[in-house]
Amino acid sequence: MPIYEYQCNACGHQHEALQKLGAEPLVTCPACNQDELKKKISAAGFRLKGGGWYETDFKSGNKKNVAGDSGAGGGTSGGGCAGSCACH
Repeated sequence: MPIYEYQCNACGHQHEALQKLGAEPLVTCPACNQDELKKKISAAGFRLKGGGWYETDFKSGNKKNVAGDSGAGGGTSGGGCAGSCACH
């Protein structure tokens, strides 16, 4: 389930809520109890990395593997640790 950000137009309180995609937006501010809560637009906080994910997925042209050419496991281009951990 996604986390939605809300801000109250009355008191300025910012609030995060874990809601289903089809759930109705919240309207009542938990801080001042007024019906002035509005959903904010925010960017997702993740990036798809690793073997099989490409920076240009769903775009035309050359594809660039973000994790390098070695694939999902092994090598020094795996998890960004440069081979200094137990995963290699």
